Amino acid sequence: MTQTTAIFVDAYRNLNSKKMFWVVLAISLLVAGAFAAVGINEKGISIVGWQLDNDLLNSGIIPAAMFYKILFVSLGIGFWLTILATILALISTSGIFPDLINSRSVDLLVAKPISRLRLFVLQYTAGLLFVALQVSLFTLACFLVLGFRGGAWEWSLFVAVPLVVVFFSYLFSVSVLVGILTRSTMAALLLTLLFWAAVFGVGIAETVLLQTVTRQEEGVTLAQMRRGPHHRRDTDDSTPAAKASSKPTTDSAKTSSAPDEKPTFGKAIGKSALAAFAAEEKKPEQNDPEEEDTGLTNWEIAQRILYGIKTFLPKTTETMGLLERCLISQAELTDLRGDSNSGRNRVERKTEEALRSRSVFWVMGTSLLFELVVLSMAAWVFCRRDY
Repeated sequence: MTQTTAIFVDAYRNLNSKKMFWVVLAISLLVAGAFAAVGINEKGISIVGWQLDNDLLNSGIIPAAMFYKILFVSLGIGFWLTILATILALISTSGIFPDLINSRSVDLLVAKPISRLRLFVLQYTAGLLFVALQVSLFTLACFLVLGFRGGAWEWSLFVAVPLVVVFFSYLFSVSVLVGILTRSTMAALLLTLLFWAAVFGVGIAETVLLQTVTRQEEGVTLAQMRRGPHHRRDTDDSTPAAKASSKPTTDSAKTSSAPDEKPTFGKAIGKSALAAFAAEEKKPEQNDPEEEDTGLTNWEIAQRILYGIKTFLPKTTETMGLLERCLISQAELTDLRGDSNSGRNRVERKTEEALRSRSVFWVMGTSLLFELVVLSMAAWVFCRRDY
């Protein structure tokens, strides 16, 4: 126990000497203070007492508790902790093993009655504790803001602590392996950031392909996706085919509404012509079934290939998406988007449901397996190398 405590204290001193711990902590408190400075009421949004009236963003449309939860998930977690704070944490912790090896401190440590594997695990755990403490303090501050400003004491916010630590551990394991192999802090940091960018790129590409497949299944065009959910032409009744098909209905209604007027042969021919015109209008919008099936199959194949690649990689975005699942339900997301049944809304809703339906084991279990493999390689090199 004494040896373990001494190693943790030594690791803390090395991290504290870089002053990065206090820098990240100060910025985290500033971000939490920014949350507290923003309020929502029945008129709109207030920022440090400055009122901004908004008919679409007020407490009548979005409750205060939901407003602060969205801020916490999208900005506090999605932007600050999982991007900026993670980069600063990698800068702080990427030198743990290279500095240990290059400073020859490892000679003194391995000479003591402590196994190299235990030393490796303790050093790795010390890096994770650095992140856990930062996230805990930030989450506590946001919890208080949500309670006092939003009127809701959401204990589920603290789920962010283990999720962010697990998210960081994916990247930290790669940093540890590269640091042990190269003995360079800069190489460990840069290669880890490149790996993170590659994983993020694969995830974004797979999500875009999933949305494309969903769009084709729903029969929504790219023009409808660009117009947005509230555009008039985005409804089913605003398509040219629907307009053409509704025209003869109106004419027939007018004909039936006149009791003294008898249908004639010429009017029957006119109705047939209008029906034929409506059918012709529908044809350009319908693709050849063989071409449509081929295109859809190609998109599905590409999406499944990327899905298979993601299975063997850490799921950074999906891991943080679990926090959104916990704090904001699918029904609440649907309410925020509105009741519009536009093509764009349908595609976004179906895509979101598909992403949320992915199991926790696939998101975290396979990611932790990747981390275990990487850490096993790093531990094997650390224990076998001569110092």
